[in-house]
Amino acid sequence: MTLLSRGLIAASAIALSAAATPVMAKTFIYCSEASPEGFDPAPYTAGSTFDASAHPVYNRLTEFKKGTTEVEPGLAERWEVSEDGTVYTFKLRPGVKWHSNDKFTPTRDMNADDVVFSFERQADANHPWNQYIPGLSYEYYNSMDMPKLVKSVEKVDDLTVKVTLNQPEAPFLANVAMPFMSILSKEYADALEAAGTKEDLNNAPIGTGPFKFVAYQKDAVIRFQKNPDYWGTAPLIDDLVFAITPDAAVRLQKLKAGECHLMPYPAPADIEAIKADPNLKLDEQAGLNVGYLAYNTTVAPFDNPKVRKALNMAINKQAIVDAVFQGAAEPAKNPIPPTMWSYNDAIQDDPYDPEAAKAALAEAGVENLQMEIWAMPVQRPYMPNARRTAELMQEDLSKAGVQASIVSYEWGEYLSKSMDPGRAGAVILGWTGDNGDPDNFLSVLLSCASATEGGANRAFWCNEEFSNLLQQAKVTSDPAERTKLYEQAQVIFKEQAPWFTIAHSTQYVPMRQNVTGFVMSPLGDYTFETVDITE
Repeated sequence: MTLLSRGLIAASAIALSAAATPVMAKTFIYCSEASPEGFDPAPYTAGSTFDASAHPVYNRLTEFKKGTTEVEPGLAERWEVSEDGTVYTFKLRPGVKWHSNDKFTPTRDMNADDVVFSFERQADANHPWNQYIPGLSYEYYNSMDMPKLVKSVEKVDDLTVKVTLNQPEAPFLANVAMPFMSILSKEYADALEAAGTKEDLNNAPIGTGPFKFVAYQKDAVIRFQKNPDYWGTAPLIDDLVFAITPDAAVRLQKLKAGECHLMPYPAPADIEAIKADPNLKLDEQAGLNVGYLAYNTTVAPFDNPKVRKALNMAINKQAIVDAVFQGAAEPAKNPIPPTMWSYNDAIQDDPYDPEAAKAALAEAGVENLQMEIWAMPVQRPYMPNARRTAELMQEDLSKAGVQASIVSYEWGEYLSKSMDPGRAGAVILGWTGDNGDPDNFLSVLLSCASATEGGANRAFWCNEEFSNLLQQAKVTSDPAERTKLYEQAQVIFKEQAPWFTIAHSTQYVPMRQNVTGFVMSPLGDYTFETVDITE
C-alpha cells in the first residue's frame, strides 16, 4: 500500500466518522468519473480535467457566478470596454497570492505579467511554452478563433492589462471566464524552465484558486488542501480528495458505503434507488448539453450530405433515449439544447425510416457501406453509455444495409485520435456548455475555424454560409439579431447533417445527506469551495 493510498483511507475515516469534531480537519471525498488529461487547463477539453485543475487550482480574469452563466469579477476586479467594443482594459485584483510547493515559493503576487503569459503561450505556436510537452493542442483557443480575434495583450502596469481585439466579440467576457483561460504563474514557468522541468507545469500545478494541489496517483486519487491565502471566500473544508472511479455502479457503491460524499453521473437505471435511499439526496436540473455522432465529412462517402441524412434516418433515436438514458433525456434535433436562447424549435428532425434510408443510400450510389462507430470508454453528462448506444446504432444501420464495427480507446487517446482529420468512421461525443452562449456550441464545435487542426470540430465540417452567420452573430450586440442569425445557422446544420444529434440529458448529482452547500452548475462543473459536511 502506498502512502497516498493510506492517506486516502485516513481521509475517508476522518471525513465520514461520526466521531468527528469541529476542531478536526474536514476532508471531502469526491468519487470522480475519470482521470484528468493533465493539470494545465489550456490544452484540454474534458470536463473531468477542468474539475481537477481549472476549478480547484486556478482562477480567471472573469468568473461565472455560482449556479449561473452570469459573468462576475475574478482576478480582474473590474474592467472597461471601449465604445467600439474592441478594447478591454482589465484592472487586476491586488494582493492575490500564488500557491507554493516543495520546489517553488513565489516572490510576488499575481500581476499583469501572468495574464500576458497565459494568453501568449496559447496564441503563439513559437512561444517556448506552447509546445513544452510535444503534441499539445490548444483546442479551445483555436476553436473559438482566438488567434484571429485577439490583436494584442499588453501590460499597462502591474495591475492593468489591455486586450485589443480585431473586431467586437459579444461573448468575450464569458469566453475569458472559461477554464482554458485560467491564469498561470509566469514566475513559476520561469523557475521550471531554469530547472529543466517544464513538464511540471502540467504535473504539479501552481495557481491562485481555493485549493492547493498536493499529489496525484495516476488513475487512483488526487489530493488538494485548502488554500489559506485564497483571495475569495475561504473553502469550508480543509482537504479535498478525488477518488477516481470510472464505473458508475462502483461510484454508487462507494457513496452508499460512505466512502465518498458526492459522485457525478449516476447510471439512469439507479436514479429511483438513489431517491429511495434515506442516507442520500439527489440534486437535478436540465443539462446544458448535447450528445452526438460526428461523421468525418472530409472522407467519402460521408462527404455527401445526402449520405449523412440517409444514415440519420436509419438510426432509431427514440429507442436510444429510452434504452440508454431511460427517461433522463430528451431527443436532440439541434446542436444546442432547448434551454439555451436562440434554440430553433421550428426545425423538423430526421424521421426514423430504415427503408427510406436504404433507398436514399442507393440513390447516392452507396452500396454495402462499411463504417466505424467510435464509442467513448467513459460516462459523460451527455452520454451515460456510449458502448450500448453504438450497439443500438450498429443494429439499426444493419437494417439499412450498412455494416458498422465498434471502436474504442482509452479516454485520453480517444479524444486525441478523434481529432485526426484522417480518422475513419463516426465518433460519439458530446458537449456541455462552458459559458451559456450559443457561440460556445456552434463556433467551437462546427465552424470552419474549429475544423482546422487543433480544433474541436470532430466532423471537420466547413460550411462557409454557416460560419459567416456565426461570425455576424459574434460582432452583433443586439440579442434579437443574434438570435435570428443562430436560428438560420441551425437550419443549415440540419440540412447538411454533419452530426446525428442524439440527446440532451438531465443532470443528476447524488450525495450523502450530510453534504451541504453544493451548487449545481448549468455548465456541468463540479466545484467544492462552498461545500461543507455536517455532523
